[in-house]
Amino acid sequence: MRYLPVFLDLQSGKVLLVGAGDLVRAKLRLLAAAGAAVRWYATDGDHDIAGLAAEDAARIERAEGDPLAADLSDVIAVLCAGAGEIGVAMSVRAKAIGLPVNVMDDLVHSTFIMPAIVDRGDVVVAVGTGGTSPVVARRIREKIEAVLPARIGDLAGFIGGVRKSIHARIEEFPLRRRFWERIVDGPIGALVLAGRRDEAEQALNAITDPATFAGASAAGKAIGHVTLVGAGPGDPDLLTVKALRALQDADVVFYDELVSSEILDRIRRDATRIPVGRRVGKPGIGQDAINALMIEAAQSGQRAVRLKGGDPFIFGRGGEEIEALRDAGVAYSIIPGVSAGLGAAAQFEVPLTFRHEALRITFLTAHKARDAEVVDWSVLTDKKMTVVVYMGMTAAPSIREGMLAAGRSPETPVGVFARVTRPDAKAAVGTLARLPELVKQVDGGPAILIIGDVVAHSAPWSRSNVTQLFSNQMFSELLKAAE
Repeated sequence: MRYLPVFLDLQSGKVLLVGAGDLVRAKLRLLAAAGAAVRWYATDGDHDIAGLAAEDAARIERAEGDPLAADLSDVIAVLCAGAGEIGVAMSVRAKAIGLPVNVMDDLVHSTFIMPAIVDRGDVVVAVGTGGTSPVVARRIREKIEAVLPARIGDLAGFIGGVRKSIHARIEEFPLRRRFWERIVDGPIGALVLAGRRDEAEQALNAITDPATFAGASAAGKAIGHVTLVGAGPGDPDLLTVKALRALQDADVVFYDELVSSEILDRIRRDATRIPVGRRVGKPGIGQDAINALMIEAAQSGQRAVRLKGGDPFIFGRGGEEIEALRDAGVAYSIIPGVSAGLGAAAQFEVPLTFRHEALRITFLTAHKARDAEVVDWSVLTDKKMTVVVYMGMTAAPSIREGMLAAGRSPETPVGVFARVTRPDAKAAVGTLARLPELVKQVDGGPAILIIGDVVAHSAPWSRSNVTQLFSNQMFSELLKAAE
């Protein structure tokens, strides 16, 4: 993020506008609608402001003379549109005294950019693309316009009018936040959005104890809660709506090493983030310590999120964490996520089941070679079973040897799918005999191994020469059978 979105207080001074034609008049209308006091230097001498309301026109000062010699003592920002070389010179002057300046379509000479704006009164949404594509920003604004309630600004104003009086009645900051969340998300907020403000005020005044309404304990303290959230395999768009809400409501988030930075960006900005994960071959803080942190957070009245890659209940140790929370008497909830195995199947078009060919699925983990050595591979030799292995890169040689020794064909199709759903995802497909070699081809994990005939239906298989090799092998086997 190169440009930090900020909101300029237009009541603190004047905006100096320089330029001519339709471009500068578009900026003029925007500034006037926002209530700005504008000093306008029309570089072509045409100060026509037809179409503006009288009250807006009254705030526009039609300046004469050279803008490069203008008095800037009461100016808070400079905008240039359709100003030509004067805009560049004006930028040099503004930068010299530290004034924010925007020269339209000229990032080099601008210290700020104008976003696409959604205006709902007290609620303003600004959309920027770093100046690279105003059309993209406009399209995003259109989508926001379509989903944002027309009276959302009224709701913000409604809350602003009573906020101080409510806060005086709720001592704890976490309870204040929860109070307003219940107002915004509940019936009172719905009344305001429906244009029934009088009824909303009556309902708000009927709340005799705001702390209790916010969910306080009998002692008036915030009640803590832990939510186990499945973050999915990496793509932030795979987060569920419920998971996103939990991340936005959280006071503290304990996250795994494999949770992507894009998903961490969905966490509420002022929430505490604590990494508790570990990678292969590196020490972690341990499960007991993680459990203790979650319990401590909840007992102090915080809403904690345990953010786990994939799904909490598929090799995520979610079951152990739930047992610890139960034993401690801590309230909890679980939000499932897209498991990495399902993410790999979807991205690389691997049908984990296939009519008449694959009727069963087994999920297993082989974190280390010794994990693979204790697996009973004899129950995994059925050709109609798809085997999905988590954390199996290191143990790939042992997995191959175990399955071959148990009788699974060395020509069984397999796939190694690394960093699934992420931009740098990579797949390597081949046969069980070549599994360790395939692992080396994906350039590091995390990775999912899928073993079974269904891999031959995948997109990577169809794009590779493995299809022909596999067909030749099947043809050879048919010939041998015929003999």
